[in-house]
Amino acid sequence: MNLAGNFGIALNGLRSNKMRSLLTILGIVIGVAAVIVMIAVGQGARARITSQIESMGSNLLMVFPEFSRGPVRGAGGSANTLTREDAEAIAGLPYVERVAPELSGNATLRYEGQTWTAQVSGTTPDMQYIKDWTPERGSFFSDRDISDNAMVAVIGRTAADNLFPPGVDPVGRSIGINRLNFTVIGVLPAKGASIGGQEQDNVVYIPISTAQVRLFGVNNVRLINVQAGSAESMAFLQDSITNLLRERHRIPQGGSNDFNVRNLAAVLATAEDATRIMTLLLASVAGVSLLVGGIGIMNIMLVSVTERTREIGIRMAVGATELSILTQFLVEAVTLCLLGGLIGIVIGFLGSKLISMAAGWPTAVTLSSVLLAVGFSAAVGIFFGYYPAKKAAGLNPIDALRFE
Repeated sequence: MNLAGNFGIALNGLRSNKMRSLLTILGIVIGVAAVIVMIAVGQGARARITSQIESMGSNLLMVFPEFSRGPVRGAGGSANTLTREDAEAIAGLPYVERVAPELSGNATLRYEGQTWTAQVSGTTPDMQYIKDWTPERGSFFSDRDISDNAMVAVIGRTAADNLFPPGVDPVGRSIGINRLNFTVIGVLPAKGASIGGQEQDNVVYIPISTAQVRLFGVNNVRLINVQAGSAESMAFLQDSITNLLRERHRIPQGGSNDFNVRNLAAVLATAEDATRIMTLLLASVAGVSLLVGGIGIMNIMLVSVTERTREIGIRMAVGATELSILTQFLVEAVTLCLLGGLIGIVIGFLGSKLISMAAGWPTAVTLSSVLLAVGFSAAVGIFFGYYPAKKAAGLNPIDALRFE
């Protein structure tokens, strides 16, 4: 008998015992659906983390000050150690594409009686290119605005929506930031939350000179964003920045750095490794359901062999070989698993969408996860169906015909 004929016999057997067949494949359905959902959740988490890190800028190094404690470096318990001059020195290093120092703090915005609290960041024009975040309306401020300590601002989407009435174009309007008046010259497009969960759209960018002299009254900067010319040069540039700042800050050999250079490419690689491990663990736990389902299929196939012993004897008596009997029962086991796999795919896809809608968590059902689940279910059918099929093929025809 050919393979199509074996599938026909398998489907007839399933139809004749509908409830038993349904209960038998239930373990496979749950297992396949669980594998797809767990991989979808893991892939979604990976994609979300990757997009959040990439939204901060490509080939980006971030230099933070180290806050030290004790009477030597700040009576208040902390000291900020980075300056605009440090940023200018870093800009002269090889492989540096752009540099944007940043100084930020929360401030109250005002427009015609409406108030809103947002983060105000002083920076340079290179920030828009580092973050690939050019204004959707208006423009970013220029180097001339920095040299003039200009009272101009570029605002994020959340700040604009909550400060201005619907239909009002913020560009050209005057807003209050704390007690100072600024002219809005640009509005940024929506960017979403950062990797730390902070709202990136509730921000106002102003020239860093204005932030230092007129708004915050400080000389330091909170961080320095450095964009490398290529991903390959980031490790070298990280070491170069470290050596440069140690020399500029007169840190003796063996002394602790008063700054920290963070490589976002390394952070991204670490995050991807963590989510990959999480996805594998989730898929492995879900895969246990497939093994349990396979054991159930083996049990039912053994019962089926016992029930159809006379049928097997008759087939052998009319010339069926051991190989054809083995193939028939293997095909039945694989058919059970594949049917369960197909149903599990549908349930897994729907389950992933429900999780995404209900929890607001992104999920990503990939072709590889579907093929993995179906392939594994077929392998389970072959593995757990082989013993019952081998037992059926090894029956003595005379004993099988005598079986009641």
